[in-house]
Amino acid sequence: MGAAAGMAPGTWPPPAEAGSGDEHLSPDGSRKKWMMIIANEQGNRITPSWAASTDSGERLVGEAASNPGRTVYDAKRLIGRRYDDAEVQHDMRLLPYKIVSKHGKPHVEVPAGGDVNTRVLSPEEISAMVLAKMKSTAEAFLGVEDAGAIAGLNVRRILAEPTASAIAYGLDTKPSDMERNVLVFDLGGGTLDVSVLTIDGGVFEVRATSGDTHLGGEDIDHRLMDHFIGLVRRRHGRDIAGDARALGRLRRECERAKRALSAQHQVRVHVDSIVDGTDLSETLTRAKFEELNGDLFHKAMEPVKKAMADAGLAKADIHDVVLVGGSTRIPKVRQLLKDYFDGKEPSTGINPDEAVAYGAAVQGSILSGEADANTKDVVVLDVTPLTLGIETAGGVMTSLIPKNTVVLTKKTQDNKLLAKFDLAGIAPAPRGKPEIEVTFEVDVNGILHVQAADKSSGNSEKITITSDDSRLSQDEMNRMVREAEEFAEEDKKAKERVGARNQLEAYVYSVKSTVGGELGDRMDGGDKERVEEAAREVNEWLDGNPDADKEDYVDKLKELEDVCNPVFSRAYHQSSDGAEDHDEL
Repeated sequence: MGAAAGMAPGTWPPPAEAGSGDEHLSPDGSRKKWMMIIANEQGNRITPSWAASTDSGERLVGEAASNPGRTVYDAKRLIGRRYDDAEVQHDMRLLPYKIVSKHGKPHVEVPAGGDVNTRVLSPEEISAMVLAKMKSTAEAFLGVEDAGAIAGLNVRRILAEPTASAIAYGLDTKPSDMERNVLVFDLGGGTLDVSVLTIDGGVFEVRATSGDTHLGGEDIDHRLMDHFIGLVRRRHGRDIAGDARALGRLRRECERAKRALSAQHQVRVHVDSIVDGTDLSETLTRAKFEELNGDLFHKAMEPVKKAMADAGLAKADIHDVVLVGGSTRIPKVRQLLKDYFDGKEPSTGINPDEAVAYGAAVQGSILSGEADANTKDVVVLDVTPLTLGIETAGGVMTSLIPKNTVVLTKKTQDNKLLAKFDLAGIAPAPRGKPEIEVTFEVDVNGILHVQAADKSSGNSEKITITSDDSRLSQDEMNRMVREAEEFAEEDKKAKERVGARNQLEAYVYSVKSTVGGELGDRMDGGDKERVEEAAREVNEWLDGNPDADKEDYVDKLKELEDVCNPVFSRAYHQSSDGAEDHDEL
């Protein structure tokens, strides 16, 4: 008997889940191979992505880590970011645990026990604690730890959450011979992911993907916390933003209120002794809740519009809108989606908390060779979420793999530097002569591999982009997307400007080569000096004017040509005449 686990580690409050593809007893006593969500030791089907460390250094995960003053959550939102990112600095105000900088990256400081008072953990280590908990939960249920069927986390593939959810939705609905276009809206605790897929039988083809890496239920909680922190400040003249214990208790109450308002129109927010023995007890209405978070709800619609545009589909082309993630239970979010799709009701047929783990388990069973009649024909065609390319002369971005290209993909052929490497051993040659073949390869996990090869010598170097030192912040991504969309004309002008500069530089290089060559030996002394001086002046001008306008480069090129071309022409004709005279002799 085999087993494949699909794990969906989320951010607080959405949980981590373990889905298993395995045999289980049906009510009729027969054994069927299918998917199920495994409950943890408390009997809950979902486990909060919480981690904590006691004074003795013991590590706790899930419900056991629910200490208001030192629970670590939301670690996934720190992965790939710099400590000085605006989002990290903003979130630190309301976190009950301490974030410190280590090599410029955000790390979490927790109690360690023993002689060492504290220990610094990376967000990846925090996430690993949650994943290890999911692994042990699956092992305990399946009884296979000693047998080694799940001897470790054998990562077969990293699957995008909306894609996993679409698999769950596609297998959960009635089979259809008709091709269906599905939009998956995944609003979890920390991130928003939107994907447009086409489902045709067992083929799940991702058409486009978009999202926001810093928008989720956590941001909604922060809005509520800011509201009540301000209320306490106005009424009692005290700022509780620096009180970790008070913040932890307020956060729990705000999160509870948020959930309650999905089913009722008002709720009482109550925190005992929040400041100086004074209780916080206030009524929060759904209308006020929507007012406090209105801009966030509307912001969540932008990736929907972007994904639809990238997929090239009209609203009427979408057959189903699938909701995933606990935050999609918010009525206003559902209403905005319904309004955008002209009254189409979002589908609520799958459990938004469990869909990702369910779909991941399906994919895991397929990759592990454990597929059955329900899943053997499932094929997933995912895409790369960002355009990838290289920097060419003048800083121009040459795109090799456009956004939303199906992976696996491999291509040979203005950007953010991900990494750099040197290709050595290129044989000396005139400018522009060496031919360098650059190959980009994106694997099924979205990992980028780049290779550069000198076609003449065969020398090559390659690199795998795994370091997050240069990873984009959300502000950078938003800015780059916004500039690409809103300033297309400016981008075109910038490209023309760089092209004009490259043309001028190439001509200066050509002039120097000509003067230093055989034709230069035949030039009149005064002409040669005049050409060299003109080229030197233009070269100095280029160094001092790196951001000149296109017209300036064009004018300088014409000025240099006006000086050089007549001289070159005379020297060429003199050379030709000399050759003819020599022939006559």
